[in-house]
This record gives sequence, C-alpha cells and structure tokens, in this order.
Amino acid sequence: MEWVVIVSVLVLTILSLLKVNVIIAIIAAALTAGLMSGLSVIESIELMVSGMGGQANTALSYILLGAFAVAISYTGITSILVNFLIKVLTGRKTMMVLAIAGVASLSQNAVPVHIAFVPILIPPLLKLFDEMKVDRRGVAAALTFGLKAPYVMIPAGFGLLFHNTIVDGMAESGIDVTTGQTAMAMLIPGAGMVIGLLIAVLFTYRKDRESIPGAGGSEANFTAPPSENVRFNQKHALTLVAIAGALIVQIITQNLIAGALTGLVLMFALVVVPFKKGDQIMANGIAMMGQIAFVMLVASGFGRVLEDTGAVNALVEMSSGFLDDNQALIALILLLVGLIVTMGIGSSFGTIPILAALFVPICLSAGFSTLATASLIGTAGALGDAGSPASDSTLGTTSGLNADGKHHHIWDTCVPTFIHFNIPLIVFGWIAAMVL
Repeated sequence: MEWVVIVSVLVLTILSLLKVNVIIAIIAAALTAGLMSGLSVIESIELMVSGMGGQANTALSYILLGAFAVAISYTGITSILVNFLIKVLTGRKTMMVLAIAGVASLSQNAVPVHIAFVPILIPPLLKLFDEMKVDRRGVAAALTFGLKAPYVMIPAGFGLLFHNTIVDGMAESGIDVTTGQTAMAMLIPGAGMVIGLLIAVLFTYRKDRESIPGAGGSEANFTAPPSENVRFNQKHALTLVAIAGALIVQIITQNLIAGALTGLVLMFALVVVPFKKGDQIMANGIAMMGQIAFVMLVASGFGRVLEDTGAVNALVEMSSGFLDDNQALIALILLLVGLIVTMGIGSSFGTIPILAALFVPICLSAGFSTLATASLIGTAGALGDAGSPASDSTLGTTSGLNADGKHHHIWDTCVPTFIHFNIPLIVFGWIAAMVL
C-alpha cells in the first residue's frame, strides 16, 4: 500500500513526459492507484468521480474569472499595458521577462484574476518574443513565479486563502497558529523561489532560442486580439473600478466566485461591456479556462482515490517508521513526501488539509516548533503548484505561451518550473524547518 502514491505519480509523470494528454494521464494514475489498493476498475472510476466535487468551487471560480478577464480584455485596457511593455522593453529580454514576473505577481494579491490574465496578456507578445528570440521557458518560469510566490509569502488576496488554509489545517490537528506566523514561516521558502527565478532568467534561459512551430501541439482555444493603439478613457477607469470591486469582495468574503461575479456584474452594470455581449463573454471565458477547470476536477478525483484508499497515510507511516528523532532527516522526508503527493494532485490549496493532518503529529513528536511545522506544511503544499502537469499555475502559463502552438506544456513549462522552483523550495523549506 505504501508504494501506491509513488507508483501512481510515476505513471502520471511518465505519461506526461511522453506527451500524453494530461487528463488521460491523471485518469490513468488514478486507476493505477485504485487497482494497487485492491479496487476494481469500476470502483476506482466511481471513487475518482465522487472526488471530483472537491475542486468544484475552484473550477467554477476559474470559469468566472476567465469571463471576467475576457470582459477586461474587451475594453482594450490590456492593450495599453501590452503597448507599454513593447515600447519600453523591446530589445531588452531580461527586463521584459522580469517585468512579466512583476505583472504576474499582481494577479495574486492586487488584481485577483489568478491565471485568467495569462491568455489575455501573453498572446499579443508572442510575435515580439519570436522577433527577440526570447526563450519561452524563461517566460514560463517568470509567469509561474508570479502565480505562486506572492500567495506563498503574502497573506493577502489568494495568499490570505492559502495562509488561512494552513492555519485551519494545523488547528484541526491540535496546533494553534496565526496568519502572521504562517507568513513569517513562509518567507524563507519564498526566498528560495526568488533565487530560482533569478537563476532561470539571468543564466539558464538567457540565450537566444527559436520557437519551433507545432512544438506544443494544437493551438489554444482562445487567442487574445492583436494589440492596438488605445488611449486611456472613461471605460478603462470604470474597468479599474470593477477590478477594485472584485478585489474588495474577494478579500471580505474570502470567496473567489463572489469576487469574480462582482467584477462581472460591475462590468455590465457600468456599461463597460454591452449586456448583449454577455453570451460571448461567457463562451470565451469557458473556452479559455474550461480545460484547466476540468483538469482540476479530475486531479481532485485522483486526490480522493489516494486519500480514501489510505495510500497517503501508508506512505507517511512508511517514511516516518525509520526516522527516529533526527529532525534534519524528518524534515527532508516530509518535504519529499509532500512533493510526491502534490505533484500528483497539482493543487497546493487542496493538499494542505491532507498534509496538515499527517504532518502535525510527526512534527509534534519530533519537537519541531510551531513556525517550523507551518513552514513544512506550507512548503510541502506549495511544491504541487510548480512542475506538476495538473497544476493550475503550469496549465495557465501554457495556455498563454502555446497560443501559437510553439510551447509544450511538459517540456517547456513543467520541467523548467520544477527545476527552478521545486528544488529551491525543498532546500529553503528544509532550512526554514531547521532554523525556525
């Protein structure tokens, strides 16, 4: 039983590396886990389907955020940003990639659209990337950093949800911790991500690289309209009001669906987008985010199979059985277990409750401090959002960079982000556990 998680995640990883569709790869991994646990194929499928509802809230929020992003794009305000980037950063590859990382960072805390901005902002820049021979793997690292590092370190927007998930998970297992303490605990692992980004942009992917047509398979379902010369006007000001409204509601309610609905309603109520465009806006939002949302649902089903069959518990028990009282070894093993689990499920938010229930007893018995325990749980959960084929961060990144069919999800997004973010997270998460 203890090998179920490892084998099933290996199935997912190998099939993904062989360019099998990620949904098929996740289903195959879930069936593998079920069969190894003694379930029949039908029982495995039924268990997986029953668990798909675990991410229904997230999937719906992504669809609505996609529609909100399309509505924002309709006003032309994103063209202003694109034109500015082209004007200021043409010929300056490193600065452009770092600027994209900065813009992406705003999507987690300031403008809560998460991955929905990527297919809107990035496609108009692809031609410029090709002209400048930008290595898109570096852009993938920049986007993934912006989609992940802010919520890992900053308890605001999506970060507030992430840190509250850690607080709730630890409280249910017997350790009281505050949001401020979790933020402090995650600063060191977050610093590892900053270093990983700088290495990727300044060294690994700095050289010229030609993007090969067809490298990413078929083109994306949604491509943003070409950038045009647009001046800031009243509609753009009202768009900013809608964005602010979405952010305020999301922070107050801590609910992405409520925030996205608020943004959409304001866009129509303020006549920024004509009401008759409602069907088109929703259709484009579904086209842009639908596949990502469905991958999240299937990944949630995979997580249910691993959890309900006891495979995750068995893996933790096997790992902790020979650890004794060596804190350094315990911390490393727990992070590696977290990596395996979250690589399969692909959701940092979804795996935190599972990991907290398993990690807290071990950390208490080993004498880890509250901050060290929080850093281990937070880092182990965050590992699933970079490098995993099922992660919304990697899927969202690919949705923009592969709009012209020249960027492969696994080899150009998942592998680079795994190297530059998961490895530093393990190293710096281990350091945090040792010094806090």
